[in-house]
Amino acid sequence: MQKTLLILAVLVVVAWLWLRRRARQEPEPQEASAAPRKIADTTYHAVSIKFAKEACTAAKALTGERFLATEAPRLPLPGCDAERCECRFTHHADRRSGKDRRSPFGRGAIGGGTGRFDKERRDKPDRRRSTDTDSL
Repeated sequence: MQKTLLILAVLVVVAWLWLRRRARQEPEPQEASAAPRKIADTTYHAVSIKFAKEACTAAKALTGERFLATEAPRLPLPGCDAERCECRFTHHADRRSGKDRRSPFGRGAIGGGTGRFDKERRDKPDRRRSTDTDSL
């Protein structure tokens, strides 16, 4: 009985070591495609409209505008009066263009104020004032 349990334990350990070694081995290389694709985070994948000089006014009105790829308008744009639409999408990794005006040292930043208010805009009196004066 003990001999059988010992043999069974040895077989379990050998099987575990074999499976562990097999999992560590790198997979065999697959055939390389013509151009390896870079997998990117597409959470904020954006597009902008690229148009020719003779574009319609609807396309020109969207100059410099970036849209999330899932929210971009369909081409041709509604209101396009071109005989043949030449508009295309230009792809961007992020919707933001890098022209961020926020400063970590300005208002609204860490330690900064939330703005300047000349007049009190609350309708009701401050409820904490009454409790502070009562406790004195």
